[in-house]
Amino acid sequence: MAGRSRAAAVPVKVHVKKGDLVEVLRGDDRGKRGKVLQVMPRLGRVVVEGINIQKRHTRPTRTNPQGGVVERPGPIDSSKVMLVCPSCDKPTRYRRRREADGSLTRVCRRCGKAID
Repeated sequence: MAGRSRAAAVPVKVHVKKGDLVEVLRGDDRGKRGKVLQVMPRLGRVVVEGINIQKRHTRPTRTNPQGGVVERPGPIDSSKVMLVCPSCDKPTRYRRRREADGSLTRVCRRCGKAID
């Protein structure tokens, strides 16, 4: 029930987006990189490809008559991942720069190039 009360809380501002390349900072998967598959702002968590692999035992059904063990990535706290800059290929913080048309662009703090 702990997850339920946290879900009702105010959503956390998550610093990464779906599709971003991130590096894990803490835990068993420290140093690994992966693509963000899902962002859960209400819980402040992200699902990263190949990180925090969990095994789920499925029983045979009509769609999956074999059943068996399915491995899938589980969510980790968003504070444990850091965005990787595509140009300098290092984990970095970013700042936001307002463009001439008024839109905001994420900019790498290390090299100064646009991230997206």
